[in-house]
Amino acid sequence: MAVDGDAEQNYKPQKKKTATDEEKRKKKIVPGSLMKALIRPGGGDATPADGHQAVYHCTIRTLDGVVVESTRSEFGGKGTPTRHVLGKSKMILGLLEGIPTMLKGEIAIFKIKPELHYAEDHCPVSVSESFPKDAELHFEIELIDFSKVKARILNSLSIMYLCGTLSLKCSSLIELGETSRHPMAASMFPYFVKVYTKVQVISEDLGVLKKVIDEGQGWESPREPYEVKAWISAKTGDGKSIISRTDGEPFFFTFGKSEVPKGLEMGIGTMSRQEKAVIYVTSQYLTRCPLLPVVEGIDEVHFDVELVHFIQVRDVLGDGRLIKRRVHDGRGEFPMDCPLQDSLLRVHYKGMILNEEKNVFYDTKVDNRGQPLMFSSGEGLVPEGFEMCVRLMLPGEIALVTCPPDYAYDKFPRPSNVPEGAHIQWEIELVGFETPKDWTGMSFRSIMDDVEKTKGTGNRLFKEGKFELAKAKYEKAFRDPISVNVELCQWLTLLVLREFNHVNPQDDDEGKEFSNTRNLLNLNVAACLLKMGEWKKSIEACNKVIEANPGHVKALYRRGMAYMSAGDFEEARNDFNKMMSIDKSSEPNARAALLQLKQKEQVSKENIKCTAFLFYMVFINLIETVCLLLDKQEVERKARKQFKGLFDKKPGEIAEAGVDDKAEEISTKNFECDNLDDTDSIKEEEEVHQAAAPRHTGFLSQLWSSSRSLFTALGVQRCTIL
Repeated sequence: MAVDGDAEQNYKPQKKKTATDEEKRKKKIVPGSLMKALIRPGGGDATPADGHQAVYHCTIRTLDGVVVESTRSEFGGKGTPTRHVLGKSKMILGLLEGIPTMLKGEIAIFKIKPELHYAEDHCPVSVSESFPKDAELHFEIELIDFSKVKARILNSLSIMYLCGTLSLKCSSLIELGETSRHPMAASMFPYFVKVYTKVQVISEDLGVLKKVIDEGQGWESPREPYEVKAWISAKTGDGKSIISRTDGEPFFFTFGKSEVPKGLEMGIGTMSRQEKAVIYVTSQYLTRCPLLPVVEGIDEVHFDVELVHFIQVRDVLGDGRLIKRRVHDGRGEFPMDCPLQDSLLRVHYKGMILNEEKNVFYDTKVDNRGQPLMFSSGEGLVPEGFEMCVRLMLPGEIALVTCPPDYAYDKFPRPSNVPEGAHIQWEIELVGFETPKDWTGMSFRSIMDDVEKTKGTGNRLFKEGKFELAKAKYEKAFRDPISVNVELCQWLTLLVLREFNHVNPQDDDEGKEFSNTRNLLNLNVAACLLKMGEWKKSIEACNKVIEANPGHVKALYRRGMAYMSAGDFEEARNDFNKMMSIDKSSEPNARAALLQLKQKEQVSKENIKCTAFLFYMVFINLIETVCLLLDKQEVERKARKQFKGLFDKKPGEIAEAGVDDKAEEISTKNFECDNLDDTDSIKEEEEVHQAAAPRHTGFLSQLWSSSRSLFTALGVQRCTIL
């Protein structure tokens, strides 16, 4: 449904829209294109603005009153109100301009021209083909609530009035503002407004709610495996105290270790430092733990929580091997003030071997004359685990890092006093860092000099075999943030990439230099991807150059090599031939590539033949096994029938030879199994074996003769072992 947006918004940071885009949309609003009629006034004097989540019901009608779409159940909708973040969510222009004029609880009808709803050019919201988007429509909007995106506000489908120890659950649907139809809501309307601005929904089934008493500091919240320190007291829904807050130490626990009830942990996971809140937890989220050992017979618990402090503990790799534990807080906010992008870093560190003695093998304050270590990130100058953790630190922060061998010194020049395979612990202090130059306001020549410097670093890393780091340097110089490859460079974020494509050359010479540099960077990225085995992505990088310059010989050569590595031999041959037709001087390189291509094709054919022969041998062995098994089962069945009754009598009894079961006669009527004496039985058994052998051989012979022609056609007379 067009108006029924996602119930849960995705609040990932979006690329900021330029003022030009907003101005272009607003220019479409002309007098008479958007009109508003007030149906029911709202309360208060606050209206929603950009960055607020608006919760509203929407019913779309034609001018004749025919309902087209609606969020309301009485008009065929789901009954769930729409949630949109103004300025961030995809919305039609008419509502984007109209909703900020409404008060909470207000109902209004907006008369919107087609160009301001779904018929707008490049409308961000799509509708079905049957939707009358070219007609003028009425949008009936009831603004249920609005709030900052940070809080998930309790919606109107289930309202709980929470005040002190009182918990009243309204069984019928009570919508905020409909006081005339609900006397109880009318008498408690001020409290409902208070609840709407304070209560956050933690679990979808309303089993965990949080009411904020005092706002906290910052925005970071604890998560697994953070270490948390908090004052906690609790009482049941009827006011009985079950956990008392004492004057001793706050309760200390590790997040994610089930040391507190599940619902309480979910609520604390939404709190910030120094925040005070009441967390309401129902029975299904009350798990037994050291804090609350007895949960039987308790329907609801109200936890009064004051989050004193939490220690950031990060599982950097996600498998528990590389752990960063903050020992001393730094300056600023995480992660905005962290050196996420390549920077010049200054750190003090103490390196220890993780054993019982914790032998120190290096200390900058001792071994470096008290001077911090200075290095540029993104160049492989320190162990990978070391750099990954430093990127997540704030200036002035001290952290303790536990690192496995493969992220420490097993893949990095190892100090002489560090044994191979050693687990390492670093105590790191980020003294400070310098971020790269911002290209905003820089001249074209300064930008190109900076690009050349970055490219030179990438070339050095490429020669050292550090293809991922080299690729990151080339991408840093020109690539758009939206298309960042997170898999190949996991610790590089969107913030690290600059928009080289947005540089504006001032004349033809600068334009030519800009184009050549961009092509060269793209080809360097393609070379890195080719070395890393990412042939498809290497082809895509070459295509960017060929689209701009179809006759670029170097791009054709590199794309041909990528095609050849990927096994697309015909495409590779076309690129190499096109090289020679465009530039005769490239003929030696192209012919060498074609010779290599021919060899690869021959190897590929031999591999196909060998694989086909191996499959054939497996098939033959399988058939032989099945035939032998069937022959063996037939012999055993006849033997059991012949000697039936000889071994199932008690001692002294005489077996009745020659007695057959009627059922068995029916089941064996296709076989000659008359009552024979021992001599005949032995003869028959020999005959069976003799008969089975020719039949078995004949079958395989027929199979071989029929299959040989097929494999001969494929050229499989022998298997070449490569």
